[in-house]
Amino acid sequence: MFSLFVPESVRAFKEGISKKILVSDVMAGVIVGIVALPLAIAFAIASGVKPEQGIFTAVVAGFIISCFGGSRVQIGGPTGAFIIVVFDIVAQYGYEGLAVATMMAGVMLLIMGFSKLGATIRFIPYPMTVGFTSGIALIIFTTQIPDFFGLTLANTPGDFIGKIGAYIAGMDTLNTQALAVGAVTLAILLFWPKVTRKVPGSVVAIIATTVITALLGLDVETIGSRFGSVPSCLPSPSIPKVNWEMIKQLSSPAFTIAMLAAIESLLSAVVADGMIGKRHNANMELVAQGLANFVVPLFGGIPATGAIARTATNIKSGGTTPVAGMVHAVTLLLILLFFGKWAVLIPMATLSAILMMVAYHMSEWRFFVKLLKSPPSDIAVMLVTFGLTVFVDLTVAIEVGVVMASLLFMNRMANLTRIKRRTDDFENDPHALACRKVPRRVEIFEINGPFFFGAANRFKDTLRVVREKPQVLILRCRHILMMDATALRALEEMVDEAQREKTLLILSGVHAQPLICLEQSGLYYKIGEDNVYTNIDDALNGARRFLGLEEIPRPVPFVPTVSREIETRG
Repeated sequence: MFSLFVPESVRAFKEGISKKILVSDVMAGVIVGIVALPLAIAFAIASGVKPEQGIFTAVVAGFIISCFGGSRVQIGGPTGAFIIVVFDIVAQYGYEGLAVATMMAGVMLLIMGFSKLGATIRFIPYPMTVGFTSGIALIIFTTQIPDFFGLTLANTPGDFIGKIGAYIAGMDTLNTQALAVGAVTLAILLFWPKVTRKVPGSVVAIIATTVITALLGLDVETIGSRFGSVPSCLPSPSIPKVNWEMIKQLSSPAFTIAMLAAIESLLSAVVADGMIGKRHNANMELVAQGLANFVVPLFGGIPATGAIARTATNIKSGGTTPVAGMVHAVTLLLILLFFGKWAVLIPMATLSAILMMVAYHMSEWRFFVKLLKSPPSDIAVMLVTFGLTVFVDLTVAIEVGVVMASLLFMNRMANLTRIKRRTDDFENDPHALACRKVPRRVEIFEINGPFFFGAANRFKDTLRVVREKPQVLILRCRHILMMDATALRALEEMVDEAQREKTLLILSGVHAQPLICLEQSGLYYKIGEDNVYTNIDDALNGARRFLGLEEIPRPVPFVPTVSREIETRG
């Protein structure tokens, strides 16, 4: 069991890391660290906390995720997916509440990992993921409008529609200099990749606009004018104050953080697998995410998870082992120590433009449009999740999305289950009823598909089509691979009714899982051990014995001549 929870860093060091790979990983780590710097600051500010808290998160969580994770190339840190959740928690409970919620989410992720639920998270339906991701992207984009245009707002409403109304009303306070800085940033982000991809466009944009703002003395709000100085070191660890009332209130936001961290990190790991040709350990990845989110609040950080864009950058830069992720964290720490004090000069309009670009790439609008051509149930899940994310709350969106997707899935499964009188046999079916004599007063029904609560009512409705009560009722179960408690109850009602009507109930072709359920519930013995058969021929002969008719020998299955020749030669 313990071999399932070995970090990829340990496996990599056991296999051996050559000097060439080590140099490549160090270079990749430095590049990703530089890329992560502006994003860490921007995500922190957009989340309603101080800019340095984003760097603290990238350093601490980034190192832990790479050190203990189940993916060799995963890069962890703050991401855009958390912005809305974190902002709401900070607004309502302050940073103390956020720290407690993040640590609770860490515990939930640890439980998920050690319970081997890593594969289960992958069952989150794709339309739901696109729905809340696109919703988050839209909210991130709109929340950056005031800084991009340099608006001065007396009060910003919490709801989406209220925000848009406030922005429109506040357009008379537009700062053309801030707008110019934001526009220049967007231009650099769009066109710099055509020049070179070795140096990130976000870094070039920050340096260029910061220098221009300082030299020209532009009247633009900066990190320093809004937040004051930025520390040049990690804070000492401190434990947040926790009480039972706070835990109860934060259980729902903590669950949202845990779900987002699990989904984002495993999606990122899957993308990375496709790029490097290796498979990640999903359960170990969840354990690492849990450790990171439990520890990072002790250092003033915010929720963290695997970052798809930074992970892809790591791979493209030559990173192949967890060493690159650890170097990325160390690089950010060194930048904080030696250059942190200069961060106060960065214009807020620059960071807002960077986040707008992040939101655009995060929106997956092409997939959103493509999914509109999907089945109606998938469209409904996506649109409901998107709408709830934007207009209500992300926590509600995830909860409703999961429940709605589950219900629709169960409805689909129930529709796949066929309950038919007699049987529509295939032409080459050796068990076809067409070549068998079925005695009078014998009815045969067959269930094809999972027999669970979604199909139980359909089973009852189908049985009602029989007007004249038969003396023998045979239920063919050869295609039932799964049975649940509701199906057992429906079957029990059928047994009770058959006994009242003095009708013999026979089961044919019962598989292992349904048979175990029948035995454990006691229904097997209520039906009668002699009335459960492995095939339809024995079941029909059992019916004949009950009716006092002569039994018919079981037919010999047809074996092709070629097969006999092969058998003989063998």
